[in-house]
Amino acid sequence: MHSNAINNLALGLFASIVVPASAFWRMPCPGVLVTERADPIIDPGVPSGHVHLIAGGNGFGFNMDYAQTQQSSCTSCQITKDLSNYWVPSLYYAAENGSFISVESSGGPTVYYEQRGGPNNDPLLAFPEDFRMVAGDPFARSFTGNETAQAISYVCLDYSGGGPPQSNNFPTVNCPDGLRAQVYFPSCWNGSLDSADHKSHMAYPIGAVDSGSCPPSHPKHLISIFYEVIWNVDAFKDEWYGSGQPFVWSTGDPTGYGYHGDFVNGWDVPTLQQAVNQCTSDSGNLEDCPVFTLTSDNAATGCIIPPSINEQVSGVLTALPGCNPIQSGPGEAVSKSGCGAPTTVGQAETFFTDLTVTKGWEYLGCGTDSISDRILTGTSSSSDSMTVETCVDTCSSAGYSIAGLEYSSQCYCGNSLPSSGAPTPGVYGNCMMKCSGDSGEYCGGAPFISLYQKCGGTCQNVSYGLGSNSTSTPSKRSINKHRHNRFNHAS
Repeated sequence: MHSNAINNLALGLFASIVVPASAFWRMPCPGVLVTERADPIIDPGVPSGHVHLIAGGNGFGFNMDYAQTQQSSCTSCQITKDLSNYWVPSLYYAAENGSFISVESSGGPTVYYEQRGGPNNDPLLAFPEDFRMVAGDPFARSFTGNETAQAISYVCLDYSGGGPPQSNNFPTVNCPDGLRAQVYFPSCWNGSLDSADHKSHMAYPIGAVDSGSCPPSHPKHLISIFYEVIWNVDAFKDEWYGSGQPFVWSTGDPTGYGYHGDFVNGWDVPTLQQAVNQCTSDSGNLEDCPVFTLTSDNAATGCIIPPSINEQVSGVLTALPGCNPIQSGPGEAVSKSGCGAPTTVGQAETFFTDLTVTKGWEYLGCGTDSISDRILTGTSSSSDSMTVETCVDTCSSAGYSIAGLEYSSQCYCGNSLPSSGAPTPGVYGNCMMKCSGDSGEYCGGAPFISLYQKCGGTCQNVSYGLGSNSTSTPSKRSINKHRHNRFNHAS
């Protein structure tokens, strides 16, 4: 059934449903899918202009459509039927010496789904297949007062009660409990799945960005979405200098006015429409909506995809990735190019060491372990010089066929792998801790375990990725493990 037919059916079936004006649900995204210069809406097929923090289904790619979202094998958010992707720019500390340091987030965005039908209690529609939209203006460097500007806001979290009021630009004081960056998306729709500027098919309600009636040009009222991301700016509380605040978005924006968000729909549309109609609690709790099946935090944080652009985006940087010099305004920022930043998408990074040729061992994937119930019960060891090769050699010499590494320095051996700890097919898992003995290798996580097995016959590493996804990886290739060093902090 075509999207328009679905929407017409929804309008007819649900016009009489009365939804409380304060109804909403709050979906945390505990994990970050990937952080890199990717934006399939604005810059399909090539590196985007600036770095984004990206969450949602692992079907995400530099080119993507609704069908690809549905091939996702996991999501970094909590609702299993939502394979959408959500992304915002990344935050950096601009040091006095001209360098930039990435700021850690508390995870991915928390996404609010709000049933705001306006004064006429408009029937609300789910996002249709292949729908996408953008909110905010990355080039803004001053407050224009229009709806796009009003949709951007910041809360300086201070649980002692001393924080400043919400603002549309960066706070000028330290935020001891985090800087919460917020973007509210338009909810009035003209029926097109997208538009040339990725904005014109949508409009904010008349009178307020989060309530009000839809204009005649955009008469269909969709469910409203709103992102929050909390950034740990307090880590830099002793590093402020000068008279202003020291943070910039990855766009080179030191004002905060250029914050923005992107959304590609990957929901199972009937499930979302059912939730829109039935989940009318004002608690915000996902558990209060029986429509949803939820994933665990471990599963969400283990849902990642590897970066595919050969550049450093975290740690200490000499410049913001892409061509993004600081532009303070008050006029709009101007796109820059020619700075030498990568302009093509490369081979996806690999978070394991290829031992198929050198040792005859293959990578099984990232499993889950427990201190109270180890999945590998043979020989174990711990060393500040641990590497993947060291662990595999230890297990092999002791007569074991499976080796597992976790917490950077720990090695476990065994001959069988219980299903409770086995890797999930198609899911990378959060085995992202660098090995204590080689920062070019990965040795599990917490409580995740990098698993290798002695080959029997065919020797082939686990395969990841989607066939049509530019972030996919081949199942077997020779890895130069020291290539990973580009992700280390610069000295």
